[in-house]
Amino acid sequence: MTSTQPKLAVLVKGWPRLSETFIAQELVALQDAGHSFDIWSLRHPTDVKRHPLHDRFQGQVHYLPEYLYDEPQRVWAAREKAKTLPGYAEAYQIWRADLRRDPTHNRIRRFGQACVLAAELPEATKVMYAHFLHTPSSVARYAAIMRGLPWSFSAHAKDIWTSPEWEKREKLQEVTHGAAFGATCTSIGAEHLRGLADDPSRVDLIYHGLDLCRFPDPPNRKPRAPSGPFHMLSVGRLVEKKGFDRLIDAFALLPETLDWRWTHIGGGTLSGALQSRAAAAGLAQRITWKGACDQPEVIAAMRAADLFVLPSRIAADGDRDGLPNVLMEAASQLLPILSTPVSAIPEFIETGTHGVLSDDDPSALASAIVRLAADPQKTALMAVAAYDRLISDFRMDPGIARLSNRLRALGADTN
Repeated sequence: MTSTQPKLAVLVKGWPRLSETFIAQELVALQDAGHSFDIWSLRHPTDVKRHPLHDRFQGQVHYLPEYLYDEPQRVWAAREKAKTLPGYAEAYQIWRADLRRDPTHNRIRRFGQACVLAAELPEATKVMYAHFLHTPSSVARYAAIMRGLPWSFSAHAKDIWTSPEWEKREKLQEVTHGAAFGATCTSIGAEHLRGLADDPSRVDLIYHGLDLCRFPDPPNRKPRAPSGPFHMLSVGRLVEKKGFDRLIDAFALLPETLDWRWTHIGGGTLSGALQSRAAAAGLAQRITWKGACDQPEVIAAMRAADLFVLPSRIAADGDRDGLPNVLMEAASQLLPILSTPVSAIPEFIETGTHGVLSDDDPSALASAIVRLAADPQKTALMAVAAYDRLISDFRMDPGIARLSNRLRALGADTN
């Protein structure tokens, strides 16, 4: 087999994406485990920067038409070729049933992208694997039916909690051409999906874990004086589910005696609104908005901070975090953690032991910040406990081994 004719095809929303380090980490690890594959991306990149991880990927990256009208000739030619494939008629009927329940332009685009994918996949392709259970898995499912291939997925957070139940159920049932297997990165997500599957063993709990080879040893942190400067750091997209609006409101409640500052890393649609919120509260001089940063910049910021804060919450549409990798990254640098008991965060952080999990309302967050700032010795002990938990239970290698075995069992080997 040549590198241009891999047996495995991996479908993602976009490549590369700074906010999806966990995907890049996994794919590079699968590559290192002996899997050869190309990436098929639904979208072109929008981030200016790249993580060093992205440069380690050795396969080809193919971009499907992001919007069907952008490449009409390519879409038309692919549709004509797809019609000759053995499973096209069945895929078309399944898509039409989906479209009746979800009559959106996005659903139409999914089928067009699936036609292109099915038409352009190399003949050597034996297995398809999609990151995210919603749009990427729909494209993979339609294309897999057309080509008569098994497909699989990895589910995370938004894709689990905002997708309609009928769609998740059908993607987990053999009779409706569901996935051969699905992986998900949280216990709460695995329990939910197993309840929808015809066979619970179809769903694996595979924590992303952390590839500690990519991170320096934690710094030798000097004891901080309880009354000294207190530097907080957050890394995450500026979107509702991250809870940064409530964190800004919490900052406004901090006592004047606390010499604090906050650095935020990440982009997002709420950037302007949140910066205006901070300015209106008179906090602008204490806050640094760094925007999107690459991994070395994130690690450097973690090593310089005194507390990592991630006030995750459930958004109005049901979207929520899974188990954010940034929490494990903070733990790798012995950075104390303040977060919330949302979704799978308690699967890594036991409050009072590995960090503090607070309610997400501003007053509770403010009180937690004041307590942590006043007791640097206790926060340091919790940081050590989180680091030990990371080392013992949240390394990347066991999950990659399990995922690799699953893919090889479907025929995605390199022999």
